[in-house]
Amino acid sequence: MSDTASLTYGETTFPLNVLTGTEDEKALDVRQLRKESGLITYDDGYGNTGSCESSVTFIDGDKGILRYRGYDIAELAEKSNFLEVCLLLLNGELPSSQELAAFESKVSSFQNLPSEVLDSIQAMPSSVHPMGSLAAGLQALGGACPHLCTNDRNQDIANFDDAAALIIAALPALAAANYRKKAGESLRKPDASFNYCENFLSMMFEKDGDASINPALSKALDLIFLLHADHEQNCSTSTCRMIASGGANPFASLAGAVSALWGPLHGGANMAVINMLNDIHGSGDDGSKFIQSAKEGKSRLMGFGHRVYRNYDPRAKILKSACDKALAALGVSSPILDIARRLEEVALQDPYFIDRKLYPNVDFYSGIILQALGFPTNTFTVLFAIGRAPGWLAHWKEIAQTGKKIHRPRQIYQGSNLRSYISVENR
Repeated sequence: MSDTASLTYGETTFPLNVLTGTEDEKALDVRQLRKESGLITYDDGYGNTGSCESSVTFIDGDKGILRYRGYDIAELAEKSNFLEVCLLLLNGELPSSQELAAFESKVSSFQNLPSEVLDSIQAMPSSVHPMGSLAAGLQALGGACPHLCTNDRNQDIANFDDAAALIIAALPALAAANYRKKAGESLRKPDASFNYCENFLSMMFEKDGDASINPALSKALDLIFLLHADHEQNCSTSTCRMIASGGANPFASLAGAVSALWGPLHGGANMAVINMLNDIHGSGDDGSKFIQSAKEGKSRLMGFGHRVYRNYDPRAKILKSACDKALAALGVSSPILDIARRLEEVALQDPYFIDRKLYPNVDFYSGIILQALGFPTNTFTVLFAIGRAPGWLAHWKEIAQTGKKIHRPRQIYQGSNLRSYISVENR
């Protein structure tokens, strides 16, 4: 196959190089097109635009493939854990046992938030959404650690390892501080004997004198974080990369990514699943009427189908098993869970959903697990952000180290042509 293509406009033909990725993905290189022809490409929502070259994550939606740095997500879910995957994403390789132990120790040492950061969370209005608190908390954290938050590209790269460990360590503490503030409870300090997810569950929910964490529950949460750790050039990751392209530090770039994830069309899907299940139960339906309504186009089945995957979401297969184990460990049974299982059973067998490739996705199962673990619905997206942080950081590092120019998309202007100003008394 030729490594060039061409575009003809009028009487002129413009050659276009074809870029080939390591997984044989092809892309037309249009970087010189505007300069040579005066034309730009138009792709509303960037659905068919390759915005960058990246070595972090590979997705093949048609085949249901997701790989971090070349490692299949199923193998990582079975054999690895979240903090090890953090290092894999950040550095490109699986760490040695010594490297992993050093990273775990560094993360553990950073889990106590600076007093100024805690004060900033306490000072926020009680009505602030947990995602707003998380984004503001990241900015406060950068302000409390000015040596890690400089906007000097070379210095930020030199300090990246510490900044990344601090952010990964601090996000659960920021989430817990906001949650306990709203509950009128003081923040529980991290316990050095706990692992990452045990500490988070403890800081969120444990009362004084109760220091036990069910290992099945911390393992389920660890898996949720691992499965969300990166997902290629989605809305929040692209936002992080765009902010970073302007030279912004990791704290500012991730605060922007958190804000992008906050949107209900991006990070709020697992919350929408629980709201849907509650609505079905509240109507007295066991799911049957809702399924028929969805087939008639009157209702939307949340947690099924995916913009990228045209096959079964590989993360959903993994999380389904974890969901069953976590619920069994909790001894949880409720009408909401019964409805969820009924929706899943029907969607996997009904030709209507099969033909449209509406398989359960990761949001369907993660929402069920998080509710069973006791997390309020409005914190679900916060947990998504905690899991996605290493991916955002890996993309920040990739932008920073390549030193490419600031991102600046073009547009097709559809507004008014040149007009003359009319004084206010003559309008």
